[in-house]
Amino acid sequence: MLKPEGRVLLDGLVTQLSGATYDNIQATGHTDRFGSNAYNQKLSERRANAVKDYLASKDVMASRIDAQGKGETQPVTKAGDCKGAKSAKVIACLQPDRRVDIEMTGAKTVTGSL
Repeated sequence: MLKPEGRVLLDGLVTQLSGATYDNIQATGHTDRFGSNAYNQKLSERRANAVKDYLASKDVMASRIDAQGKGETQPVTKAGDCKGAKSAKVIACLQPDRRVDIEMTGAKTVTGSL
């Protein structure tokens, strides 16, 4: 389910986590407006869990990763940005709404000198 470019971004996150002390990683899945509320909720949960599973496969502690879905409730696009019925143009316009946001809480100690 993850696109190759998503894997690259997640691999970058895994690299950043190396040496970091983190408490929690929150993966929140989102969808565009097409589909029923129930379908979009499940789809957003599947997206978030795909990210969680990928991170866990890269030795990120699964117990510190929370995955949740928000369905279509938090779009990036604004009302009126992607007008019209379902079409290739509108689907492409809504691409930013189909995503997983990742938030990490914790700290990273960096040593160095000036």
